[in-house]
Amino acid sequence: MDPVSNPYVPGAGRRPAALVGRDAQLRAWQVAVRRVGRGRSAQPVVLYGLRGVGKTVLLNRFAVEARGLGWIVAQVEAAAGKPLRHAMADALHAPLADRARPSAGQRLLKAIKTAASFRASLDSSGAWTFGLDLTESPGGGADTGALETDLTTLVRDLSDAAGDDGVGLALLVDEAQDLTRDELVALCSAAHRASQEDWAVLVALAGLPSLPRLLAEAKSYSERLFTFDHVEQLSIAQARRALVEPAAAEQVSWDDDAADFTVARTAGYPYFIQQFGQEAWNEATGSTITHSDARAGAARGQAALDHGFFRSRWDRATRAEQAYMQAMSVDGDGGSSSGEVADRLGRAASALGPARSNLIAKGLIYAPEHGVVAFTVPGMAAFISRERDVA
Repeated sequence: MDPVSNPYVPGAGRRPAALVGRDAQLRAWQVAVRRVGRGRSAQPVVLYGLRGVGKTVLLNRFAVEARGLGWIVAQVEAAAGKPLRHAMADALHAPLADRARPSAGQRLLKAIKTAASFRASLDSSGAWTFGLDLTESPGGGADTGALETDLTTLVRDLSDAAGDDGVGLALLVDEAQDLTRDELVALCSAAHRASQEDWAVLVALAGLPSLPRLLAEAKSYSERLFTFDHVEQLSIAQARRALVEPAAAEQVSWDDDAADFTVARTAGYPYFIQQFGQEAWNEATGSTITHSDARAGAARGQAALDHGFFRSRWDRATRAEQAYMQAMSVDGDGGSSSGEVADRLGRAASALGPARSNLIAKGLIYAPEHGVVAFTVPGMAAFISRERDVA
């Protein structure tokens, strides 16, 4: 079929044609946004789960919902080597520039001055003014160098300015497990203060399954501060809808056995549904995707995942780390005992500590409970087995 009309969109954070199975999260966010707009508070949100379940897609939808209502939105992705302060300042530039005008109210001028000081504490060159004279404006003070203090000051002044317009401030952080402990502490503190004082702000974090534990280690009250949402793979019925509905919108149908086969092969993971759906569509020659198309699409889709989704992560590991993951792969995706992994490698568990820690730091594995490790990427164990068979 025409690849130009292909409705499937594999890729990180790309919005699927049919966003299925996430109605509860979207409704909760919409309620929170409207509560804040009425001067009420709402709990900050943590979305956590494995790679490929659609956490980034949800976070992007949260941003779209807030922007559509005129909110100040700062959406960032945590990344090694880029401090949260810098990322947050960059994300705030455009929404503040859009609001900056000579007729701006005092609270907005104060917020802009505070945001400028927040950025200046990291880089004093090119200070923000947006063409406004901020000399006589209150504000600033977010340049003490203490992120916990500065971020709270920034959030307070920005939320005050947003509240004047009947909207709020949304801080959205993806890959939050990559934040430093100090950055997690600062976010928790700012969100806690906002909740206590009913500031017009919403915080949403997304990350790997280790994120709730990292937050608890940063601030003991985080388990009461946030609402935690474990984002998982879709049910069989939901996965079928996510597969079939985009094609139906293009007047293309799936044979029942083709849909059943593809849903089973994807195990309900949204990313895999998009990849396999795309390939099956491209294989089809008529207006119906057949079982033969689905099988060929699954083979091509698996090859694409092996060469991209899985390979990119495997190649990030050192030889010692790859050996550790190979020992884990015997247990599949369900998790492995650290002791058993050590036994398979003929090493003491303590000697494998560095490899284990590095794999966790790289986001390739996580510790769901004490003494247990598991892959953050669904299907990684099967990929490693295929690699071993080829070798």
